[in-house]
Amino acid sequence: MSKIGVYGGTFNPIHLGHIRLGKAVLDELKLDKILYIPDNTPPHKVSNDLASGKDRLNMLDISLKDYPQMESCDIELKRQGKSYTYQTLLELKELYKNDELFLITGADMFLTLDKWKKPEIIFDTASIIGVPRVEQDFEKMKAYADEVLKPMNAKTVILSHTVFDTASSTFVRENISDFQKIKEMITPEVFRYITDNKLYRK
Repeated sequence: MSKIGVYGGTFNPIHLGHIRLGKAVLDELKLDKILYIPDNTPPHKVSNDLASGKDRLNMLDISLKDYPQMESCDIELKRQGKSYTYQTLLELKELYKNDELFLITGADMFLTLDKWKKPEIIFDTASIIGVPRVEQDFEKMKAYADEVLKPMNAKTVILSHTVFDTASSTFVRENISDFQKIKEMITPEVFRYITDNKLYRK
């Protein structure tokens, strides 16, 4: 039985903070691999500068090529309409019948899990990994896990250390014309892909 992390996001574009978070989870929780899953139509986001699914998937592949335990997954891009986590987890469970799924969430998303679409299916299908960004997150996340998620039969793990990162997809998009401003946030290969394909140009 393998332990498989499920890390969803817009990844518009993927930045090095996404990779650092994945490495932190792999190192501490000894997962076998993490699937990076770009959203098709995120229910909670409306973006006027969302790159195509194909481009975001390509940038994921470029960024993850040196990390054998991290890989992209296009399961949501193949789905028409809005993407909900419970649907993705059910599909993944069909693909990985004998494996254990772990949904990776940052602190902000972790603290809203009871409001997600069909949370009971999410909790029945995967364990939840919460990743604190700052020290103050620990107490809030633990209380929320004990008081809200546990009564809903959720299995939760909160990372023992914070993973705070200043990298931001929004900052990358807004400063794409100046590589010096974003060179610590994305790989040169992703920057080249963005430039060659004229992404995020106003």
